[in-house]
Amino acid sequence: MRARRLPAYALAGLAQAASMAWPWGGEPLWWLQLLSLAALAFLLDGEHRQRRGWRMPALGAWLFATAWLCGTFWWLFISMNTYGGLPAPLAALAVLFLGSGLATYYGVAGGLWGWLAPRLSIGGRVLLFAAVWTLAELVRGSLFTGFPWGAGGYAHVDGPLAGYAPWVGIYGLGAAAAAIAACAGLWAMQRRTWALPLAAPVLLALPLVLGLVRSDGGPSASTGRLKVSLLQGNIPQDEKFIPGSGIDTALRWYGEQLQKSRAALVVTPETALPLLPRQLPDGYLGAIAQRYARGDQAAIVGVPMEDAPGRYANSLLGFGPGLAERPYRYDKHHLVPFGEFIPWGFRWFTDMMNIPLADFGRGGLPQRSFDWQGQRIAPNICYEDLFGDEIGAGFRDAATAPTVLLNVSNIAWFGDTVAIDQHRAISRMRALEFERPMLRATNTGATVVIDHRGRVTHELPRLTRGALEAEVEGRSNITPFAWWVSRFGLAPLWLLSVAVLVFSVWRPRKSR
Repeated sequence: MRARRLPAYALAGLAQAASMAWPWGGEPLWWLQLLSLAALAFLLDGEHRQRRGWRMPALGAWLFATAWLCGTFWWLFISMNTYGGLPAPLAALAVLFLGSGLATYYGVAGGLWGWLAPRLSIGGRVLLFAAVWTLAELVRGSLFTGFPWGAGGYAHVDGPLAGYAPWVGIYGLGAAAAAIAACAGLWAMQRRTWALPLAAPVLLALPLVLGLVRSDGGPSASTGRLKVSLLQGNIPQDEKFIPGSGIDTALRWYGEQLQKSRAALVVTPETALPLLPRQLPDGYLGAIAQRYARGDQAAIVGVPMEDAPGRYANSLLGFGPGLAERPYRYDKHHLVPFGEFIPWGFRWFTDMMNIPLADFGRGGLPQRSFDWQGQRIAPNICYEDLFGDEIGAGFRDAATAPTVLLNVSNIAWFGDTVAIDQHRAISRMRALEFERPMLRATNTGATVVIDHRGRVTHELPRLTRGALEAEVEGRSNITPFAWWVSRFGLAPLWLLSVAVLVFSVWRPRKSR
């Protein structure tokens, strides 16, 4: 590989990162994601045409992905350095290590493409590019519990391809974007330099045309409306677990809001009560239970639970009529590596940080919804929002499928950064996939109400303390994506991508 190509791969990767949430506004940019991916396809095809084998495409794809991923979740540095006390050089190296490690999947994908591309026509190379890209995304989202933050499809939540989310989900959108980008990138390389100015209009025209013929996931029926109050405490992360400071503020403010709210459903963020039940003031939880034991109101409260000495769960408790003695409970299923469980062999790393960590237990999958006033509310906690296939497990039976999705989060660990905007886009994509409204109650933002079309209808300003009063309308249809992912998980996408790869392996080498 010529050294002059290396900056091009890195710049294309940084453009991919910016497309997830534009740093000067926070909005996702679908066209920039396509342009960055088309640049990757263009560069890789250049390696193929110069007969550079599989190693150079592997290195180029790895460099692209390293720049993309580090540029996407660079804010992990804040949690480790600002709040964890890890020295800045070590925190930066940790982000680089994570990004470059995850980029290995894309490096393998690039190597496979470089190895197999000589066998294929331009059409075959387009399909192969989409297949290996999708496989890399799927592996990143599943291997070692998965870390799919910043998957390429999230850039399209506002784009012309968004209407296909109820059919193919986030990874299907990513595959479609990869195929479109490869069409433009490979076509430009085939026509050489003179075609580059034409590649961008062609690239943008394809999804716009596809967007004209898109359709939603089927007829959508309302299940009624529910008035909600979503609480945002804005407790500084460096005070959250400090007695006499963040703990006292949280207990006082959330307690007051839960007592005085008149909404049909009141929701707090993740671990809004930052103590185990036995550590809370006497009668604290009991007062909440009694407050909602009668009448037409209910509350969902974030609190860590202890089932036995040393056995903890990141949980939500639901209070309402008939639940005073035995509240509804949801336990987080998909835990955050290093935050809620410590991977084997990495205890030394977490011991270097001043962060309250524990090995939490996992909840089941699926868990029952919180049924209230005609709505079946399906909670998930923070990071779980990234795993649409796991949320989809609750949609197999239409009679019990959720009518409203709920995410509670605390990403104050990452400061006032694009992490907030990125997570908003993730929640909007879940709303699109399942055609369900999404409620989000967070500590610092984004506390929002998202309708079943993925549109934000109400939002609190970030980094403020307040209650978002709004009304949400539940929905009852089962989208095609919800139908197949609840039965087969992501297996159809795995199988289709592997089938293209196998076809490419078996195809006789194309004569030049």
